[in-house]
Amino acid sequence: MKLKYPMIAAAAALAAPVALSAPAQADGGVFVGVEGSTVALSGYDTVSYFQGNGTPVRGSSQFKVMHDGAAFHFSSQANADLFEENPDRYAPQYGGHCAWAMSRGSLAPGDPTLYKIHGGKLYLNFNRDVQSTWLGDIDGFISKSDPAWTQVPEGKRFGD
Repeated sequence: MKLKYPMIAAAAALAAPVALSAPAQADGGVFVGVEGSTVALSGYDTVSYFQGNGTPVRGSSQFKVMHDGAAFHFSSQANADLFEENPDRYAPQYGGHCAWAMSRGSLAPGDPTLYKIHGGKLYLNFNRDVQSTWLGDIDGFISKSDPAWTQVPEGKRFGD
């Protein structure tokens, strides 16, 4: 049988094992990053995604801000201050979970190096194949992901 959308099928096959397993969570049950610690975005400075050429940089625990049960690390005090002033502007969507998997109603870790800023929001993807699929219809996937995110149980949500 020939698949009509082989890339989507391949991406689903790659994401499914992760989505079915328990996501990495902080002590309070909040997903925070691919490393499974309480450090959001695996230590990347979330403000840096929105600055300069949009290339994320690693943050430091020296510039740490706690938000929704997760520690956000920043590369400077100035970035930490920007985040504290408006965390909703800078925090990743769907708590840092893979945006494409969320459009399928599944939780899968988002890789902080595989991202897209769209409509002023930060979205992460699980891997390059999934990201390729996501980039093909971002608005369509967001229209499915947003309502799916509201159905995720409180103990597993981040960024509410």
